[in-house]
Amino acid sequence: MSIAGVITTRDVLRHTATIVREFGPQAFLKCCVAILLRRRTTFLNCVCDLRT
Repeated sequence: MSIAGVITTRDVLRHTATIVREFGPQAFLKCCVAILLRRRTTFLNCVCDLRT
């Protein structure tokens, strides 16, 4: 799985409606891009756009 941390790829796909409603479509799309690129990141990083 490409998203590491509190949630998994399965969680992102299972809770799409909640993510879009609570965090917006841009956050969901960032999660999807991370999944497709198999990039290891966290949900918080996708939502807040934290750069290290």
